Amino acid sequence: MKINTKIFTAAISLSVALFSAQNGNVQKHFLDLDGTSTNIKIQSTMYGIFFEDINFAADGGLYAELIKNRSFEFDEPLTGWKQPNTKTLSPNLDSGFLTIITDRSKTNKNYARITVWNDKNYVLENEGFRGIGLHQGEKYDLSFNLENVSGNISAINTSLIDENGTVISSVSTIIKGGGWQKYNAVFAPAKTVEKTKLQITFTGKGIVNMDMISLFPQDTWKGRKGGLRKDLVQKLYDLQPGFLRFPGGCIVEGRTLAERYQWKKTVGKTEDRENLINKWNNGFSHRLTPDYWQSFGLGFFEYFQLAEDLGAEPLPILSCGMACQFNTAELVKMEDLDPYVQDALDLIEFANGDAHTKWGKIRVEMGHPKPFNMKFIGVGNEQWGADYIERYKVFEKAIHAKYPDIKIISGSGPSPDGEFFDYGWKELKKLKAQIVDEHYYNSPEWFLKNAGRYDNYDRSGPKVFAGEYAAQSVGVVKPDNKNNWLTALSEAAFMTGLERNADVVTMTSYAPLFAHADGWQWTPDLIWFNNLKSYATPNYYVQKLFSNNKGTDLIKISENGKPLKGENNLYASAVRDNKKGETIIKIVNTNPLETLVEINPKNIKLNNDVTKIILTSPGLSDENNFQTETIKPIEETHSLKNGKISVGIPANSLIVLKIK
Repeated sequence: MKINTKIFTAAISLSVALFSAQNGNVQKHFLDLDGTSTNIKIQSTMYGIFFEDINFAADGGLYAELIKNRSFEFDEPLTGWKQPNTKTLSPNLDSGFLTIITDRSKTNKNYARITVWNDKNYVLENEGFRGIGLHQGEKYDLSFNLENVSGNISAINTSLIDENGTVISSVSTIIKGGGWQKYNAVFAPAKTVEKTKLQITFTGKGIVNMDMISLFPQDTWKGRKGGLRKDLVQKLYDLQPGFLRFPGGCIVEGRTLAERYQWKKTVGKTEDRENLINKWNNGFSHRLTPDYWQSFGLGFFEYFQLAEDLGAEPLPILSCGMACQFNTAELVKMEDLDPYVQDALDLIEFANGDAHTKWGKIRVEMGHPKPFNMKFIGVGNEQWGADYIERYKVFEKAIHAKYPDIKIISGSGPSPDGEFFDYGWKELKKLKAQIVDEHYYNSPEWFLKNAGRYDNYDRSGPKVFAGEYAAQSVGVVKPDNKNNWLTALSEAAFMTGLERNADVVTMTSYAPLFAHADGWQWTPDLIWFNNLKSYATPNYYVQKLFSNNKGTDLIKISENGKPLKGENNLYASAVRDNKKGETIIKIVNTNPLETLVEINPKNIKLNNDVTKIILTSPGLSDENNFQTETIKPIEETHSLKNGKISVGIPANSLIVLKIK
């Protein structure tokens, strides 16, 4: 593995050189906690979730469909499908064959015509998303559309078989009548298997047309048919997010304008939604995934519904007429921008309009009579330069003319500094932008050094959305990046600086969110999953501790009158939660030895009991995995001594102190 010397040096300095603990002596620090109001509110949106369909996050992940290319809509319509001989596993077209029929008047334009012409048992198989995972004792709904064209085919026989060819579960469906009909069946596997495939055979001879061959677990989030994967949504719910950003990310932009994310194509009946190639299918040479497409089964209606389920504000991001500037940099002309602006206005109507509006009516017909009460919208993802500013002006004017209360997210580009960043901020300040999105993927050392990044930001200027950030253990866009304790610890230190500056920073989110163990393109990622289960990274638990303990009001914690932003390798922030009647202190210790702190409360009355939550690990390179989550919070109870909080902070740790 090629080692990034800068980051390797950072790791060494974290564990040795940066720290002043000498001769094994435990350091002690005296901190002041001032309960006097700072008049700074912690926004409910302070900690949220960034979702992008990268790493098989939607199809093959959060969207619980188990059949890949279920309606034969990929550019290569047989992607994911095989026609093997059951004995040799090589194509056996003597027993029958499949052709693709295309009707370009429809969005779901393709279907399969299957000809079975002898008794050698023609076979059609689907491989799923790196296999189909099955849980013993659970049930799985199979459905397909079929038209009996000719002959005497009387039944469709479907089986789920493992990698050795063993049948795990099977069911036969009787075919009746002519014309297109939808058929349903249920699998009940008797064992748990991570990787199976769907096998279809036919009783009789003849010709049938098939489309929308689909398989879903019955045990989805909230039990919704054709819904979302339960264990993954639960992890999102446990974060208690303030917002849910969707659909990205660079996927908003597309490699070309034709491949941009268009929300209107993701609503209505799922079988009528137009499939689209995923931007990340060949985004990185180290992980080419030509079979990565978007079915949009997880579309904008499902997104708004998920945000509502999570208790999170929806934060949609829309194309501003600029394709990804790292790809084609295709630009729509200003005179052709109106349809893009109208998409933004129509999305607000879809989310918030009543049944008498065009798009509000569609939402109602989809099953959600009440408005989603959307308050935010993003214009562009991470575009930069004068072209972006010119387009942002048009969007801002049109949106606020019709919806003056909507808060608009603008962007400062893909980097946390430099010419593009400086230009973007200068222009957006002139325009009195409301919230500016900043992105930073960098080394753990950068995150530690930038805990005071927002201390000197203009308090009267636009607010900040730290919309994408993650510490990179090796380097940006390096496949060997790890979600280790070093990256999580450095992010925790940085987050104390975000919280200390809650009058400037009002929204934050880690990125990316999900990664399939066999289908990822980018590392590191917050939550990893395979076909059966998922695990939370140390970075996830850092996010959870901050989000679950964000409080309502900022208060001050200091040492010698100064905020803790890395001096003596300590980082801290403190809040009061007026709803729960708690004072909450977060402290990060990046020393290799335990540090003792004594906190002296001023202008605040505290209960005698202190809840101490500890997140730490012996090694900075330690990680969680599918077998065990060794890095997760541990809770203890302590008592105040002489009215002061005296606690030991383990080496390389984040602690959260909660006092009634």
